[in-house]
Amino acid sequence: MKSFFLSLLGLVLCALPSMAQPLDTITVRIKGMRCDDCAHKVMNKVLENKGVADIQFNIERRTATVSYDKSKTSPEEFLAPLRGTRFNPTTYSPTDVIKRGFGQRMIELQTEADARRVVAALEGKEGIDSLSPHLDKKYLFIRYDANRTSRAEIRRHLLDAGFTPSNYYTGPKISYANFTIPADKALSVSLDDLLALDGVEDVCINRERGTVAITYFNDETTAEKLLAILNS
Repeated sequence: MKSFFLSLLGLVLCALPSMAQPLDTITVRIKGMRCDDCAHKVMNKVLENKGVADIQFNIERRTATVSYDKSKTSPEEFLAPLRGTRFNPTTYSPTDVIKRGFGQRMIELQTEADARRVVAALEGKEGIDSLSPHLDKKYLFIRYDANRTSRAEIRRHLLDAGFTPSNYYTGPKISYANFTIPADKALSVSLDDLLALDGVEDVCINRERGTVAITYFNDETTAEKLLAILNS
C-alpha cells in the first residue's frame, strides 16, 4: 500500500509542471475587422477551438491576440475558420505602419491662432503623420500610425492644450452640442453615464475648462434633451 501511495504521489508531482505551463500567444492582423460587432464574430469562430484560452482585440490596429495551449491546438488550426473570409488573418509586427485617420470637432477652433495652437499641440508627437484644421466646420483631421499612437492618446494631447474634442463626421444625421459647466457647480454625471444615453455617439469632458462636447444622432436625441440631463 505504501509503495502504491508513493507511486501515485510521483505521478501527481510529475503532472504538476505540465499543468502550470504558460500559454502561448500570437497576434495577427484582421483588416476586415472594423467594429465591435466584427470582433465578436471573430471571437465566436476562434473560441470554438477548445485549445484557445482567451482572445483580445485592438479595433484601432485591427489586431487579435490569441492565448492558447500549444499541446491542444495551433495557430493554423484555430485561425482556419477565418481563412478565405472577410476576416482573413495576416501576419502582424510591432514595426508595421498602420495608417489611420479621424476627425475631431472642437468649438474652440475658430481663428487662425486657434489653428496654429491645435497644430502645435500635436505636431512632432510620435505617430502623428499629418494635421488639417478646418475652421469653417471647427474640426481637425488627423492622420496617424496606430502602431505608434492611438486616438485616446491624441485626444489627451488636445485636452491638455485646452480643447474639448469630440468625434467629427460629415452627414445630416449627426449633430454636435457644447456645454459650459458653471464655475460654482460640479458635473456629477460621469462620462460613461453620458455615453450610455440614447443617441449619444461620443462625449468629451474637459474638467479644467469646465466644458462638455457631445456628438449625437439627430433622430434619437436633441441638444435640449442633453442639456436637461446635465442640469438634472
